Amino acid sequence: MMKEHSASNSKVTIADIARDSGVSPATVSLVLRDKPGIGAETRQRVLESAQNLGYLYRPTHQSQTSAKITNFGLIIKVGPYDDPHSNIFYTPVMSGIEMICRRSRVNLLYTTMPVDEHNNPLELPPLFTEGQVDGILLVGMHLNETMDAFLQQQSFPVVLVDAYTADHPYDSVVSDNVDGAYQAVRYLIQNGHRHIGIIGSEPDSYPSVQERRQGYLKALQEHELTPYLVDCALLPEAASVAASALLRKNPEITAIFGCNDEVAIAVMQVATKLGREVPKDLSVIGFDNIALAQHITPPLTTMRIDKMGMGRLAAQLLLNRLEFPEAAKVQTVIHPHLIERQSVQRPKT
Repeated sequence: MMKEHSASNSKVTIADIARDSGVSPATVSLVLRDKPGIGAETRQRVLESAQNLGYLYRPTHQSQTSAKITNFGLIIKVGPYDDPHSNIFYTPVMSGIEMICRRSRVNLLYTTMPVDEHNNPLELPPLFTEGQVDGILLVGMHLNETMDAFLQQQSFPVVLVDAYTADHPYDSVVSDNVDGAYQAVRYLIQNGHRHIGIIGSEPDSYPSVQERRQGYLKALQEHELTPYLVDCALLPEAASVAASALLRKNPEITAIFGCNDEVAIAVMQVATKLGREVPKDLSVIGFDNIALAQHITPPLTTMRIDKMGMGRLAAQLLLNRLEFPEAAKVQTVIHPHLIERQSVQRPKT
């Protein structure tokens, strides 16, 4: 009889029980592991579905231990040109996640996920399938349909951190990139600039970069100004080539919005090579407020994102999801704010 149940067990999955009982796979997993946070009615419905489908349920006698949240998985994207050991944007995000895990006495298991030039995942790390984690934090990637379908079948909850998917079925922490870029470009306009270019975006860029491009266009449209667009990847090398071409073709440009700080710094270097002094001959503003931004000459005016706060909020969302698996999905938006330094001034009359 026991062998019969085991054979049936091998055919019945958590996803099957979830569909039959009308709950998420994460809820089924918590019920079968006898973890707290599930209502009595839901718990009973899941157990009845499991029994009806032939799933062998063995209630645990170590409820206190099994209810404890032990491990979080942290998966960060690594693109074709990324250094997997040093990411100037995501390192502070990781620090924020670590802070909450340390306070909550949760272990943090870290790995990377290879992505293409548009941050689409290329392969699954073993952390997804080894059953070591209670929940996953995905950082900096764009989930395609295949990855999304895979995650929907898993028993652990997922929180997206500066990461995107078409239908947003996950808890997430993102930046308000549209308004942040809008505020940056409006700041240039308020300083008297009327010919403003943008470097570091493409029509099919990562969603956050597309949003920054959208904010740039919104600010120009409101003030009836002409956009100066040149498509290029969000990479310093590509930005250098694009900025040189843009400034040579349009010498009337007096300011440039870089879609991140690395791109903005590359623009400043190109301007110097072309004999244009920053900010006397060309104002430059960036986005992200990486550590290097305040140490270059002149220091870069930029939009600051609270990157450590992004990490803290993401870890807290995952803790909340594990404690209350049936709670409504939450998207937390970090609002950037302007850091004024010395790379912007009014254009020469």
